[in-house]
Amino acid sequence: MNATATAWLPRWPGWRHLPRDTRDTLFLLLVIAWTVLPHLLHLPPWCAALTAGVLLWRGRLALSGSALPNRWVRGGLLALAIGLTLFSFRSLLGKEPGITLAVVLMSMKTLELRARRDAFVVFFLGFFLVLTHFLYSQSLPVAAAMLLSVWGLLTALVLAHMPVGQPQLRKAARLALRSAALGAPVMVLLFVMFPRLGPLWGVPQDGMSTTGLSNSMRMGSVAEVANDDSVAMRIRFLGPVPPPEAMYFRGPVLARYDGDEWRPLFRSEFAPPLRGALRTDGPAYRYEVTLEPLRLPLLPLLEATTEVEPIDNLPVSRRDDLSWRTQRPVTERLRFTAVAHTRFQHGPVKRGNELREFVQLPTGYNPRTIAWAAQFLKRPDLAQADSGTLARAVLQHIASSGFGYTLAPGVYGEADPRTAVDEFWLDRKLGFCEHFAAAFVIVMRAMDVPARVVTGYQGTDPAPVDGFYIVRQSSAHAWAEYWQEGIGWVRADPTAAVAPDRIARSTRLAPQPGLVAGAIGSVSPALLAQLRGAWESVNNRWNQWVLNYSRGQQLDLLKNLGFSSPSWEDLALLLIGALSTLALLGAGWAWWDRHRQEPWQRQARQLRAALQRLGLAALPHDTPRALAGQVDARFGARGAPLVALLQVLDAQRYGRGAIERPSAPWLRAVQAQVRALKDALANAPR
Repeated sequence: MNATATAWLPRWPGWRHLPRDTRDTLFLLLVIAWTVLPHLLHLPPWCAALTAGVLLWRGRLALSGSALPNRWVRGGLLALAIGLTLFSFRSLLGKEPGITLAVVLMSMKTLELRARRDAFVVFFLGFFLVLTHFLYSQSLPVAAAMLLSVWGLLTALVLAHMPVGQPQLRKAARLALRSAALGAPVMVLLFVMFPRLGPLWGVPQDGMSTTGLSNSMRMGSVAEVANDDSVAMRIRFLGPVPPPEAMYFRGPVLARYDGDEWRPLFRSEFAPPLRGALRTDGPAYRYEVTLEPLRLPLLPLLEATTEVEPIDNLPVSRRDDLSWRTQRPVTERLRFTAVAHTRFQHGPVKRGNELREFVQLPTGYNPRTIAWAAQFLKRPDLAQADSGTLARAVLQHIASSGFGYTLAPGVYGEADPRTAVDEFWLDRKLGFCEHFAAAFVIVMRAMDVPARVVTGYQGTDPAPVDGFYIVRQSSAHAWAEYWQEGIGWVRADPTAAVAPDRIARSTRLAPQPGLVAGAIGSVSPALLAQLRGAWESVNNRWNQWVLNYSRGQQLDLLKNLGFSSPSWEDLALLLIGALSTLALLGAGWAWWDRHRQEPWQRQARQLRAALQRLGLAALPHDTPRALAGQVDARFGARGAPLVALLQVLDAQRYGRGAIERPSAPWLRAVQAQVRALKDALANAPR
């Protein structure tokens, strides 16, 4: 360490040898650093640098005992923070600039910690920052980290109410934990019984996770999402489970192609479905969905879902293309049940004008592929073929012509974007699901067969976790549909032709694991799978029991308590009654606590009573040392053992090694010595 750093950093005397103010200040700075740390992942780099610099500066001032900066320095830092916030966000209003300023002001407030009032401001700023974390994430790790922050802030608050002496941090932490535990029943009661008023921490368009679904698709876009192994949704079947090859979760249906991007056809999202658009057969599968937040106004549901139970404040509607649309983007985790039939037919059975847009191709794009399709159609065995025969022939071509399935096919159309599909279909033949689906639809349209691209998810993890099958973002998939006379729209998945395990067994291409996961997986893949399953089981319970606790579950709770037809009035009355009962219990405990004696006071009373039996005038204000003097003056050598015990009490109560609670064996020893001394005095010759 160079001389400059040595001069800047004061000598560390050891935690036990720090003065009380220095120790408490450093502890508070550590708690603040832990509280603001997760925020720095979402805020500008200058905010992290400024916050860290101020906290380190304040720590140095505490260690060196230097004076705090004057108001001009603090004002300059405040002006700098406001200016940088305006530069970064062009505003001081909104979630991001507001949290940025709160984080910086929290650190700056430590530069004027001169009185308990200043400390209280810092404490409650810290509690506010704990709340703001849930605007970004409500996950279990964030909740655990913030619980630790609350414990630290409560400990600092307890220390601030202990102005005398140098109480141990451990003692203050235990008292803070005890106080939090006493308040926990009220917190749980309010969580369970307080009426659900929608997402408490949700901010529209904020804090949404990424998703494998989009209202558009470019070649390579789904492959990018397949590297994300996070959970997209969880499915629990309330009865039989469909086979893996039937696990298609339908998202946006893309039919408009401009040569670069696939998009949905524009139609009123809540227009009523066409009559006879869906015809189901076979068993119905009832299932429960826990859907993570999306950017899109849709629900990716099992094909073909026919019913969705009402979702609180979120109208849903099924379109003619079998996609389920919502009235607004899904910005919170949803939990609902639905019914699906995996054997179905849908769409018009006769060709009409409504299919005209499904054969259109942009002029001048992928001319070699279109020419290949025209030549393919001239095969003798396809001269009078229907659309089903043509589709099977194209799929057979994919299976037998050396196509490869990969997450990293490279960029197509780099030299000329107008020939991207030509390069894939006729040259390199390496692609992910969207390459095969897009090329298949273009070939079918070139042969005058209506076709379209469907995106969504395919497959789940093989084994359920807590009864829930997990659908991951890496299950994002694109497939195709073509129209067949007399049947309607028919699914065709070109990926199954080149990678059948992807569909039949949900065997996804795995992205590169992270450093820790890769190390564990290389040593023991089974251990990695067990750890992952255990974590997702815990996370699922957190989602189901806490984050997805809904109004319906509250009313179900009332039914379990005996209410035949519960209402919000019943819930309010039950909540008021429970809170009143808790208040009465708390008042009773406070009355009892007021009249009970503190352990040291009870021991002092018992000691005085014992000494008074010896004829000593032991008064409440007498210290153990003063009582020892009385015993020595009255009884001399006979009272020496009792004097020694009183000196031990003085050390236990006021010495450097003072104990927290009185010693019961010590009191028994005192009572034994008093009896012995009294007997000796009674038997002494007069």
